[in-house]
Amino acid sequence: MDIYKEVTDRIIAQMENGIIPWQKPWVAAGSCISHATGKPYSLLNQMMLGKAGEYVTFKQCQQEGGKVKKGEKASMVVFWKWIEQKVEETDEVKEVPFLRYYNVFHIDQCEGLTAKHTFRLPATANADEKAESMIASYVQQSGVKLIHQAGNRASYTPSADTVTLPLLKQFSQNAEYYSTAFHELTHSTGHASRLNRLDKTAFFGTEAYSKEELVAEIGAAALVNHAGLETVSSFRNSTAYIQNWLQVLKNDKRFIVNAAGKAEKAVDLILGAAG
Repeated sequence: MDIYKEVTDRIIAQMENGIIPWQKPWVAAGSCISHATGKPYSLLNQMMLGKAGEYVTFKQCQQEGGKVKKGEKASMVVFWKWIEQKVEETDEVKEVPFLRYYNVFHIDQCEGLTAKHTFRLPATANADEKAESMIASYVQQSGVKLIHQAGNRASYTPSADTVTLPLLKQFSQNAEYYSTAFHELTHSTGHASRLNRLDKTAFFGTEAYSKEELVAEIGAAALVNHAGLETVSSFRNSTAYIQNWLQVLKNDKRFIVNAAGKAEKAVDLILGAAG
């Protein structure tokens, strides 16, 4: 049986049954929270602060016996404050929201402070010998740099030829971790020094970007299957991800055949490195 063709045919068959909601397979390694209360900041403030971890005001830092490191710059946190305001025409008193802000520092910017709140990760995914061997062989032969770090994104950076992945303990399933790893490694096969597939004009929202995402996910699905790690949920997640990008391509399902061909070459390159 041609496993590669079988995987692709099954993806197409599931897509014919409709869109399956895609879920990010890892848990974010923490968020931006108040050092004093342990509560997370609003979504807007999370975006503005950027770096996960605990934050304190200058005064809070001093009260705990710490001090802000010399030269460190504060970040702004905003909030709505309701105040009473009289309407002149009717003398009616209404509560009106006013946007306010205060400054905070990440505890890494301070001396004498340590984190008080521990963020628990699933830590239920385990390293798989066969999959790890496949990855190690390809990385060694190709020269791709593989970095693991606590975070909320997985990516391949062509300019640095680097794959960045969340930590294994951020995943609850083996299949989802390796699917994510193989997705990014499939991207790396498109580097100019390998299959020279990556389009320099490809950026989020473009057709070129969408097509490359399809190639990477089809390749990931085939590699997870080859490693013997596929589960029903991981396969459905891959199918949903592919369906999502096909929507950008106006559901041109004929393109999946072309993407599958490119993915096959990528898979062969990765498996070839493993012998």
